[in-house]
Amino acid sequence: MISQTRYTPLNAFLAYLQFEKRYSVHTITAYSNDLIQFFDFVETQYEGISVTQITGTIVRSWLAGMKEEEMTGKTLNRKISSLKSFFKYQIQQGEISKSPMETVISPKVSKRLPVFVAENDMEQLLTNLAFAEGWKGYTEKMVIQLFYATGMRLSELIQCKETQLDIPKRIIKVLGKGNKERILPISPALALELKKYINEKPAAANGNPYLFVTEKGKALQPRAVYTFVKFYLSQVTTLQKKSPHVLRHSFATHLMNNGADLNAVKELLGHASLAATQVYTHNTIEKLKEVFAKAHPKA
Repeated sequence: MISQTRYTPLNAFLAYLQFEKRYSVHTITAYSNDLIQFFDFVETQYEGISVTQITGTIVRSWLAGMKEEEMTGKTLNRKISSLKSFFKYQIQQGEISKSPMETVISPKVSKRLPVFVAENDMEQLLTNLAFAEGWKGYTEKMVIQLFYATGMRLSELIQCKETQLDIPKRIIKVLGKGNKERILPISPALALELKKYINEKPAAANGNPYLFVTEKGKALQPRAVYTFVKFYLSQVTTLQKKSPHVLRHSFATHLMNNGADLNAVKELLGHASLAATQVYTHNTIEKLKEVFAKAHPKA
């Protein structure tokens, strides 16, 4: 349940995000933090003004203050996005006729290319690396395999239930952002391994619906998954970032590098727009440059 704030217009907006847009708690909390910060600023600097009196100038002065604190362009853009959504909602509710955000320009942010693990390093990780003993190591290996085989997000994998897995059909139904369902194929070998994993679950897991469980039969915690993914990736790569999301990037990049269709990769990742997936084409271009340099007589 999302906790109430002391700003009534904000509470109505957060309830709309929760019950109508069906956003995750994590996303709503991010919106809430950004907007509380903005309303605190308005209350301090412009005491007594209502939502209908907020102007683009007020928003820009708030953003300028954060820029002086050396906040990154990416963070500022997220805060601008939160405000745009809030004022769009106010228009829908008939509270205002025009958004103050129309005159606010988002800072340009240079797009960072997704960090990914090389194909041979992933092969090394899954084939030659020794995982921890017992159920703990077994679970950790299966989690890493599934991340790389499907490109799932961390939240999707942790929340994945046994009932979402159809072993005969070799598919997993995933509930993604905004409660959107997508179907992911898995290889025959991975389907068999997951079947074996389910059959060998500890007795303590009886009644736990989740696919992956600890030796005590409990659901996996995000922090624990981060920790072991980072540990195993550090054995095979010198990348600075070693998070579960890097495995998602690796999944998408390796698909693209091996000729997968961009629209198909978009569907597999559960992206709402093609623009989000297109970032992976940059890595493909780098790969093509390498091939060209090695193979073309005039390169």
